[in-house]
Amino acid sequence: MRWAAFLAACFAGAALAAPDEDVLGKSQDYPVCPMPSGPTPQHCLVGMYSNFDTIVPARKVAKGAAARALKRAAKEPQVSYFHQQYSGDLDIFLKNNRNTGLLILKDDTILAERYQYERKPEHLFTSMSMAKTVVAMLVGVALSEGRIKSIDDKAEQYVPGLKGHPYGETLLRHLLTMSSGVKFSENYDGKDDVSVLARLTFYQQGAGGVETMLPFKERARPAGERFSYASAETQVLGLVLRGATGKPVAGYLSEKIWQPMGAEADASWLVDKGGYEIAYCCLQATLRDYARLGMLLANGGTLDGKQIIPAEWVRAATTPEAEHLKPGRATPFNGYGYQTWLVGGSRPTFALMGVRGQAIFVDPATKLVVVHTAVHAQPRDPARAEQFSLWNGILASKLSQ
Repeated sequence: MRWAAFLAACFAGAALAAPDEDVLGKSQDYPVCPMPSGPTPQHCLVGMYSNFDTIVPARKVAKGAAARALKRAAKEPQVSYFHQQYSGDLDIFLKNNRNTGLLILKDDTILAERYQYERKPEHLFTSMSMAKTVVAMLVGVALSEGRIKSIDDKAEQYVPGLKGHPYGETLLRHLLTMSSGVKFSENYDGKDDVSVLARLTFYQQGAGGVETMLPFKERARPAGERFSYASAETQVLGLVLRGATGKPVAGYLSEKIWQPMGAEADASWLVDKGGYEIAYCCLQATLRDYARLGMLLANGGTLDGKQIIPAEWVRAATTPEAEHLKPGRATPFNGYGYQTWLVGGSRPTFALMGVRGQAIFVDPATKLVVVHTAVHAQPRDPARAEQFSLWNGILASKLSQ
């Protein structure tokens, strides 16, 4: 057992400090820094990741007239998990991990809700790439409404500005499954294609809209053959939604999902210089509303007998439709559906995930949802592994019965 975990176990029940508070800017009241020209300084992460829509232009995702109430368990249940060489509980998990928020929901009951680094329930936490799954669900809604005719249509049918471009010539199906075959690197080293995309969108250095896609014009392999994670594919899907519906993606989300699911707070979606949503990331919402979204997906898109997202679409989005998308094939551990991670294990579960530790884990069988918002030290951080250990512990616990 690691020494830190041993000490935490000895003092179970005592208040345990969040990790790296000083590094993350506690003495500066977790500042909300302007967009940096290079890598984000560690002391800026907490403030930025819960206030992004005050730094980058954003469009509101309006809530409805009334929030759908969530119940609360009278007592937080015991949760245990095993990771590497030690056993843990929620206190130890939070002591080990830079979570700004952690929420466990079963059906409509909050079992646990914790915050660190002086964050509060009203903070809007950034989704990073969790937004990709939201985009996929909106594609399903647009398909059910006939605004998108088929996912075997080419993107250029809805985005004329991409006509003749490799992404324009790609079927929506292959964009949904990150299988376009278009060359795009996503290594988070500041020199890759996703850094170019970020500069053109996040950093407002391009005109926005279709122009953000124009640099990525080389097809490396035929579409539909191999999974290759590429944020550009989601950005194209955001443009498709805008073209198909004639509405901003944030407005369409508000109308079709956010209001019907009973969100308690307005959310926000960052936009590029042209006013187009940065679809591959950048939705901001409260921890509880992320949990409501997860439960909606756990229930196959249904809430109180009303179908909000088509059930057949949710099933398709959370099922590998080809061999190269199955768990262990798409990546060594996980599979991929429609912009949704498929978690390998004893039974099918899925997750929305974003860099630096953002995640919503969903088990449809037992209606369990676990939401993480976090400020991991690196975009792709080894700390992600402990999230999976916690998830497996929860699935093996009495909570899943």
